[in-house]
Amino acid sequence: MKGIILAGGSGTRLYPITKVYSKQLSLIYDKPLIYYPLSILMLAGVREVLIISDADTIPLYQKLFNDGNQIGMSFSYEIQTAPNGIAEAFIIGENFIGNDNVTLILGDNIFYGKLDFLYRAIERKEGATVFGYQVNDPERYGVVEFDENGVAVSIEEKPKNPKSKYAVPGLYVYDNNVIDISKNLKPSNRNELEITDVNVTYMNRGQLHVEKIGRGIAWLDTGTPEALLQASNLFGVIEDRQGLKVACIEEIAYHRNFISEKEFENLISLIPKSNYRDYLIKVLKEGTDDL
Repeated sequence: MKGIILAGGSGTRLYPITKVYSKQLSLIYDKPLIYYPLSILMLAGVREVLIISDADTIPLYQKLFNDGNQIGMSFSYEIQTAPNGIAEAFIIGENFIGNDNVTLILGDNIFYGKLDFLYRAIERKEGATVFGYQVNDPERYGVVEFDENGVAVSIEEKPKNPKSKYAVPGLYVYDNNVIDISKNLKPSNRNELEITDVNVTYMNRGQLHVEKIGRGIAWLDTGTPEALLQASNLFGVIEDRQGLKVACIEEIAYHRNFISEKEFENLISLIPKSNYRDYLIKVLKEGTDDL
């Protein structure tokens, strides 16, 4: 399984922050926003990740992550020259994906809680899986309707009369057919290759599965200043109460055995004196609960 983080977009709702840098580099409490979707892929065992963004931002991600070897990962980088739609990620990433299946997560989507819904999807070798998250205002989202077996029967983008209360978050799992499907899409009225059209293609084949995201799991779409603040406050409270960090990629790499104890120790030695370093030293000495 390969992973893609689509971290582009103009981020106009976050202007003037995004005049200087990508919204995925905005601070969520004590770390960049992109750490949170990356941590989801890592927790799911995905170790080869492609980050797609614009030409100005890719060098910043490369400075932040390098090639990923320091945390037992392998990072690749590709440029999306214009916001041509989510589905273009599979065309840009064709060589990276190769013959594997792929999980795509949008760089501004955060999930917090048990990830059983994602683990089940990744175990599925054929077809596509989207996720259903119950919301109060489904007309604001892409909405999926599904039967008792979790097979999608309709999917619509921001419908006036939603057929269900289940929104589709920015997290998708596909088999390798997604490349050819994306390459054969026609641009929408927005002149974009729409991810909904990819999902409709799988649905028409009877291969679009839906995993419900249950209670107790937070899904945050951090596209506005208010959402950024809410996310920062949420994770600030959690980390302060528990003394455990959320989306700490070095800790995840260590606990998932992506790196050895010695490699973890060497990694810590390269981090400047900070609360972040102090936390990792604590993890090294005392350990933490399983992630």
